[in-house]
Amino acid sequence: MRFWVGCGLFAFLLPVAAECATAPNAEAGKIVFVKCALCHTNEPGKNKIGPSLFGIVGRKSASLPDYNYSEAMKNFHHTWDAKTLDNYLADPRTVVPGTKMIFPGIKDETQRENLIAYLETLK
Repeated sequence: MRFWVGCGLFAFLLPVAAECATAPNAEAGKIVFVKCALCHTNEPGKNKIGPSLFGIVGRKSASLPDYNYSEAMKNFHHTWDAKTLDNYLADPRTVVPGTKMIFPGIKDETQRENLIAYLETLK
């Protein structure tokens, strides 16, 4: 009887453990941010070739007053939530044709999720 109870408990906990193992990781996202740091900062009010990504999550696109956005980005009219960031980071030039961002995107879904988790900490 113990064997079956143990198997039942294991079967119940396995999906929970798998979900925990794949939860987005902000520390891992900080490492992915290195790809962004060539053109973007994680500091408020400090732009490089691209705008600062500090506070990006929840911010309206093309809304920093001290950055010269492309016309394509000015016409994007989205709020940078996790889903919008995920789509954009996968393929920026397809999501916003005409963007100045020449970065080809991050194809790995886990890297994008981790990066977004890190960006969510920049407040």
